[in-house]
Amino acid sequence: MTPAAAAPAPLTPIAISSEAISNQDLSPLASWAGMAASDLLLGGPGLELQYHWPRADDDPRELSEIAEPRLWTLRADAHYPWLPLVLERSSGQLTRHVAMLLPHGFSPAEGIRFAPGALELWLTHRLYLLDHWALNEGLNCRQGLGQMAAVLGLELDPGFWPCLPASADPQPEAAG
Repeated sequence: MTPAAAAPAPLTPIAISSEAISNQDLSPLASWAGMAASDLLLGGPGLELQYHWPRADDDPRELSEIAEPRLWTLRADAHYPWLPLVLERSSGQLTRHVAMLLPHGFSPAEGIRFAPGALELWLTHRLYLLDHWALNEGLNCRQGLGQMAAVLGLELDPGFWPCLPASADPQPEAAG
């Protein structure tokens, strides 16, 4: 049995270089990817990603409007679906991550405005996915998922969690 990787210090930024972005290289996340689920959740939302993508001074686009960083984020999100749960929230890390994945608009006055249907669909999918993942690991992350939804501006209906199983799905029996 191999020992579980220790959780990186909370709020330790991980640099995502332009080379990593161009090459779709997820190795900057290796220290987090090797962690047990319990260690991922133990530290709470503390992962900060710092994208280093060159832009001209007169380029008005937000990072989430640039194809290359969006593609890197889409790949990272596909490989590590727990990523939104561990991203730091108060500095906008979670919101930026979701903006990399979903259609949105941006205004200097209002900030990021997600397409409501897209955000609700993505969030519901992510709630199901991460709840199932955590339960299969013997963990409960529903409070963190509720907080994640709140940061994105959505309040979970009180009836959402009671309609879902409170433990992992039983394994199907082999046909005999």
